[in-house]
Amino acid sequence: MSRDAEDTNRRMLRARDAMDRAYAQPLDVPALARIAHVSEAHFTRTFRATFGETPHRYLQRRRVERAMSLLRETDRKVTDICFEVGFGSPATFSRTFRDIVGRSPREYRKASVAMPVPTCFTMAWTRPST
Repeated sequence: MSRDAEDTNRRMLRARDAMDRAYAQPLDVPALARIAHVSEAHFTRTFRATFGETPHRYLQRRRVERAMSLLRETDRKVTDICFEVGFGSPATFSRTFRDIVGRSPREYRKASVAMPVPTCFTMAWTRPST
């Protein structure tokens, strides 16, 4: 791998790491391009070539992944989760969630409810083998 390619990859990783850390913040292409120290057009083109999706889509996916976790692990309102993960409106959140996951946030929450497992099964499965 050439030195230029390594430098480009490092810059794109820096921007992607910033998106992973601050997914709930209002991040846009100009801000991400500044983090990567490249022009906006070059950033968008290179990010897509490097990671296989646009920066906007990557950020949406990260936000939806976090929302999925909150929907599974908490009983907070869908609207509260929407704003916590960085979406500006519940309608955009629901549409994006459905596009990525294949069902609405409420449907996802209902389907991902953990079924109670009898203690005897839990003990059998977690018993150390000899």
